Amino acid sequence: MAAPSQPHKSTYDVIVIGAGIQGSFTAYHLAQRHKDTLLLEQFLLPHSRGSSHGQSRIIRSAYSQECYSRMMPDSFRLWQQLEAETGTTLYRQTGLVVLGLPGEPELEACRRSLGVDEVLDAAALARRFPGFRLPAGQVAVVDNTAGVLFADRALRAVQEVFRRHGGTLRDGEKVLRIEPGAMVTVTTAAGVYKAPRLILTAGAWTGAFVGQLGLRLPLQPLRIDVCYWREKQPGSARLGRVSPCFLTLGLSQAPHGIYGLPSIEYPGLMKVCHHHGSPTDPEKRDQVPSSAPRPDIGILSSFISSYLPGLETQPAVMETCLYTNTPDGDFILDRHPKFSNIVIGAGFSGHGFKMAPVVGKLLCELSLGEEPSHSLAPFAITRFPSVLGAAL
Repeated sequence: MAAPSQPHKSTYDVIVIGAGIQGSFTAYHLAQRHKDTLLLEQFLLPHSRGSSHGQSRIIRSAYSQECYSRMMPDSFRLWQQLEAETGTTLYRQTGLVVLGLPGEPELEACRRSLGVDEVLDAAALARRFPGFRLPAGQVAVVDNTAGVLFADRALRAVQEVFRRHGGTLRDGEKVLRIEPGAMVTVTTAAGVYKAPRLILTAGAWTGAFVGQLGLRLPLQPLRIDVCYWREKQPGSARLGRVSPCFLTLGLSQAPHGIYGLPSIEYPGLMKVCHHHGSPTDPEKRDQVPSSAPRPDIGILSSFISSYLPGLETQPAVMETCLYTNTPDGDFILDRHPKFSNIVIGAGFSGHGFKMAPVVGKLLCELSLGEEPSHSLAPFAITRFPSVLGAAL
């Protein structure tokens, strides 16, 4: 995918492995700092093998964890900057409804992060958003800043700006070996590259790469069912293009949480997914037999029957995506504990896309030895002390 005018060089200032949204934004920030950057992707672009494909992702300010709510204003600003740089619309404001129980700590933390006092009961929510039906005793908080990111379009946009700033993107080049040192050597199926800095953003494949470097991170790839649900009567659910996104917190009906987005990919279908899945090997995710049990579908069907009665209770379209989860659901953004010129960004646990502009900036800052623009304490490898022995 390198532009024809770009020579096939072997030495760079920085190499980034993995051209999903996190790696692409990392490379984008490096190129803006005039670093000669190579971005490597094992699959031919565009592809649907990782975690960054698809047309839509939720972006929101509402977070119960302070570390994320503090990052979101910066993320919104950087998304807007990318829109301006490319002249492309990447975001549609729809609002977000957070469903939960009154007084539930996570819901209250979301409300505080938004700086709002209003909590909607079932009747108030139905008046404002008629497609939703809340069981008695449950409530909702509204995030008016939230909306939908156009994921595929966003990934293309950030890669376009990266190349515009002189970056080199090579797809269809599987990385075979990483050799640490003052100059890190990366051997791919097509060549050998060297750089004094390496950044790993390889999604579900990160565990295998850091394993080569003596580090066992607790990363679990999950195969997620991405489901789209048809309106019983066109327009009846009132969940079309202008309806809000939603997510659940702490509901017994929605273990691990359920989220939904308005109709974008498929007209008349709403995207509703369980924030969980089945452990998988990323090399074998498409080998699951059609007869394999899908407990998430039953959870979603029951939820839709109760909360979204305007939708059919069986999915009309089913796709898959990969999450790479950490045990606590928080990111890993840190240097390798032994090789300080190797930086790792991993474990985005199904909620990292919206923060990719900030994550990329932080990984860039880490690699260049700059003061990080946000605290990295919540994302340190040292919070998993059992993994460090082999690397030291």
